[in-house]
Amino acid sequence: MAQKRVPRSAKADQSRNDDQKPVTHDLPPERLQKVLSRTGVGSRREVEAWIEEGRITVNREVAIPGQKVTVEDAIALDGKRISIESAQSPVRRVLMYNKPEGEVTTRKDPEGRPTVFDRLPKLRDQRWIAIGRLDINTTGLMLFTTDGELANRLMHPSYQVDREYAVRVFGQVDDAMLQRLLTGVLLDDGMAKFSDISAAGGAGINKWYHVTLFEGRNREVRRLWESQDVKVSRLKRVRFGPAFLPSRLSVGRWDEMEQKEIDALSKMVGLEPLAIPAKTPDEQAAQRRQQGKRPNKGSGAGGFRKGSVSTRPLGKSSRKDGGGSERSDKAPKNRR
Repeated sequence: MAQKRVPRSAKADQSRNDDQKPVTHDLPPERLQKVLSRTGVGSRREVEAWIEEGRITVNREVAIPGQKVTVEDAIALDGKRISIESAQSPVRRVLMYNKPEGEVTTRKDPEGRPTVFDRLPKLRDQRWIAIGRLDINTTGLMLFTTDGELANRLMHPSYQVDREYAVRVFGQVDDAMLQRLLTGVLLDDGMAKFSDISAAGGAGINKWYHVTLFEGRNREVRRLWESQDVKVSRLKRVRFGPAFLPSRLSVGRWDEMEQKEIDALSKMVGLEPLAIPAKTPDEQAAQRRQQGKRPNKGSGAGGFRKGSVSTRPLGKSSRKDGGGSERSDKAPKNRR
């Protein structure tokens, strides 16, 4: 029996229809917090807290710690459905923010205090995840991303991402004290230490130092100095991993990292690069307004393209000591 021939035009139409069909991937079940962090709903730590509070349901049943899910499951947070299809292709955007004193690192503060999220640009289908925290009295560099996996890796101690702070201390500091802080002291939540300490100016008993450590426990920098009966009067984060706080990024302002800068962060924690999606017209307008409000002082022009993210390994030999301010009431310049 002769086979019926299909016209060439019909074959072309069928091929176009096949191309337009959605592609589904049968991925194996994964832990709920890992899947939701990839969608940008929140960091793994945030998701774990929501699970403990009973705020997340899977197929209309309250989720339990360690539960695994697939794209076929119906997941909701506070009764609102969450699509997890985007977990298969996460969006990776990163902001730098120069945090002022007086803001808290939370989305909503029960006391009505300003939060670090208040000034950030609004997103349509994702949300900003804070990479680590700074307490209300600490200023300086904060990073935010839409990729929960990137946030989790940058915060996890196993990836050894160091943080650098400029700190002004009030009290007598000697070499023996500095050696104890480098060797390690016992705090309420275990041993802690700085990986590097360098003098950065000051006068009398008000001295500035740059200190580095590989974790971000609650108020750890302050508690380390306080364990030596020294008071911290100013604290500013100036670096997170390869990302430096640009001197031209004024307090309370943000700027978005470019592709090569995000790739440097991703590579540091073993993630493959992801292309940054095109911004919407509203996002482009918001960034232009923000950039237009900034003073033209400082290093670099046009965002923080000059030296804000280093692609070199960061160690004692690769960081510049830099001179600190001779005035004890002014923070030393960020080291580049």
